Amino acid sequence: MGLFGRRREERRPRDGAPPVIDPCGYDPAAADLRAALLHEDWPWASEFLTTVTDPDDRAFYLSVCAGVPGLQDWIGSWIRGEPRSTLPLLVRGAHAAGWAWEARNAPYGGEGAAAERFPGFSERLELAEACLGEVAARDPGETGAWTYLLACALGGRVRPDEAHRRFERVLELHPGHLRAHREMLAYRCERWYGGHDEMFAFARGAVANSPAGSPLGRLVADAHIEMWRSLPKGRAEDYIARGEVRDDLRAAADHSIRHPAYRPRVGWPEVHNAFAFAFALAGDAPAARDEFELIGDCVTASPWDLYGPDPAAAFAELRERVARTGV
Repeated sequence: MGLFGRRREERRPRDGAPPVIDPCGYDPAAADLRAALLHEDWPWASEFLTTVTDPDDRAFYLSVCAGVPGLQDWIGSWIRGEPRSTLPLLVRGAHAAGWAWEARNAPYGGEGAAAERFPGFSERLELAEACLGEVAARDPGETGAWTYLLACALGGRVRPDEAHRRFERVLELHPGHLRAHREMLAYRCERWYGGHDEMFAFARGAVANSPAGSPLGRLVADAHIEMWRSLPKGRAEDYIARGEVRDDLRAAADHSIRHPAYRPRVGWPEVHNAFAFAFALAGDAPAARDEFELIGDCVTASPWDLYGPDPAAAFAELRERVARTGV
């Protein structure tokens, strides 16, 4: 049974309740990894992560590590236990950078607003830069280090040319790296260091240069969602409902998740949730229904958290609206 079917059957809610968001992306191996880290079982985590060599899969599992509470309190034991390994430093740096994701993803305001709203933001970025910089120096081929160093760039502590250097380094190692492209898209949006035109040019260019079936198609969905969130409510609804927006989303999906060459990998719900959200907002009921059917109940926090304070409830609301009225 494929990824899609297995996850839908395992995660069906009961009695019409909203689905429950899984911090492990509905991946059994990720659940085992998170459990090991919660129990401070770093030997198991080290052995598992050493086997994950695909750069996109590695980025997904590092994101799971980044969401484990309390990891910074004990990871020094792992570092001391494997002094020759860069892996515990990579996990520590990813966790420090991942902690700042909420701050980076906050409304407009940049580093100053993030530092004010989230005490410890600057210190975490400094820790992430130090750990990840050491990993990159000792192992220049570690895509995870360069990707999370790129994430740190949104903290405003590096020049634009350095942010681009970090991105280009990832591309040299893995041209289709999804997480790195998403970090650079965020860097180029108006909330941070770019503008709408620059953001869309980057997203469309990356998709055009990607092979058919690449998950990079979601960059176009991300860009339209970012544009939607940047506008006042009335203008936002008018924008996302434009025919050219629906056409753009469909073209990106046709090149990506709807292409026969597409194959889901670990973390696949994130890609399909992004398209489902964009299609639903755009009023493209047939395309949205297709995505909701594939997703089943594998809802992710993002981007539904942009629609309401309870992302699972927002997912259920829009899914029901699509099913009932066609948006």
